[in-house]
Amino acid sequence: MQLPEMVDQVEFPDQFVWGSATASYQVEGAAREDGRGPSVWDMFCRIPGAVFEGHTGDVGCDHYHRWKEDIGIMHQIGLHAYRFSIAWPRIQPEGIGKPNPKGLEFYDRLVDELLKVNIIPYVTLFHWDLPYELHCRGGWLNRQIADWFADYTSIIVEKLSDRVKHWMTLNEPSVFGIIGHRDGKHAPGMKYDQPEMLRLIHNIHLAHGRSVQAIRAAARGESKVGLVHAGGASIPASSDPKDIAAASRHSFSISRRELWSATLWLDPPLLGKYPEDAYKVWGAQMPSFPQGDLETICQKLDFLGLNIYHGPVIRAGEKGEPQSVPFPPGYPVTAIKWPVTPEALYWGPRLMHERYKLPIYITENGLSNQDWVAQDGKVHDPQRIDYTQRYLIELAQAIEDGTEVHGYFHWSLLDNFEWAEGYKERFGLVYVDYPTGKRILKDSASWYSRVIAANGRNLKPGFVDSEA
Repeated sequence: MQLPEMVDQVEFPDQFVWGSATASYQVEGAAREDGRGPSVWDMFCRIPGAVFEGHTGDVGCDHYHRWKEDIGIMHQIGLHAYRFSIAWPRIQPEGIGKPNPKGLEFYDRLVDELLKVNIIPYVTLFHWDLPYELHCRGGWLNRQIADWFADYTSIIVEKLSDRVKHWMTLNEPSVFGIIGHRDGKHAPGMKYDQPEMLRLIHNIHLAHGRSVQAIRAAARGESKVGLVHAGGASIPASSDPKDIAAASRHSFSISRRELWSATLWLDPPLLGKYPEDAYKVWGAQMPSFPQGDLETICQKLDFLGLNIYHGPVIRAGEKGEPQSVPFPPGYPVTAIKWPVTPEALYWGPRLMHERYKLPIYITENGLSNQDWVAQDGKVHDPQRIDYTQRYLIELAQAIEDGTEVHGYFHWSLLDNFEWAEGYKERFGLVYVDYPTGKRILKDSASWYSRVIAANGRNLKPGFVDSEA
């Protein structure tokens, strides 16, 4: 495929933020300690066959106890920022009511230690671990969840906003919405029909809007607020304007009853309306809602977070319609069998920025790799280094071509519990020996440290600085 001509020298803005990311249920463990209540993921992991080999997040990476060690590793790598999520059931064990002091104390200490070593905290308020008791009350199908989430948001912001400035309301609503509630492959394991799903989507939007309002009302200082979306990276098959238009159309149009459509998830919070083609496709199944909901949902945001790992290649058909281009046999894939498409980090941010006019953060990008401890005691992961360089070069080109991107968060800091895949997939810059909890920095962590120190200037097309 033909792509924008790459520059010889990679450049990132002077204030570009280099970070890494985790999520509470994937790393913290301590599932039944210090007053934490059960989440939908705790319950889902008990279902036979739901998670690979019956793995659970009960221990995770034991980050709840080893947080100080982990922050030391972040400092060693040279991270500017750390994106982490807060476990709602650790703060409100039943999802409502008075906060759990020990839960707040954990994040209080975490933020203080991050700032002590000059790492900026980027807080995600919800990364899928819904309190189980709220699920029993209807979860995301209950309109009250917007109030519950707003109350929880206020508790966190009142506690941390004297030090935390960057907030994300929800991580990947489309993923926890669809895979967890339509497909039944993630917690809570539901298989709702289209009308229930459309109602659920509206309640998710409403919870986001109420959360933004709560942040603005409770913040004790300057705050930057965003939403994190999964994907949105349709890649044109060539630089032909027809293929670019087809890729954009593929990203932002709804031609059939497909809940993954980006505009269904982003137009209401960012543009204040559901897309017109959604009404054409779903008709009377589209949810009815009180006047004023869209005003609540569409709150002013400061950035859009994008979690991008790969994307489809799209060409224009005879009438300009989007057509998927199949990958050829033997096309490179990661350990989790996702295709390697670096161009996704050019086109995803570019197309999203052009449509929604918001600064972009890449809030997740990385790969699962077949990592193990070599005989020399180190973890050599050249594929991760090569992959990340390819993607970052494309991101730099997007910035060069006018896309406003403020930062990049590598997924993940640590190998961790990868949802229904359990501990089978290793995404980390840091290897975790799960039986002992021992951490080993992979070669990619050393490489990423040098990239950060050079602000990406050592990323040269065709050459990988892999010296660890």
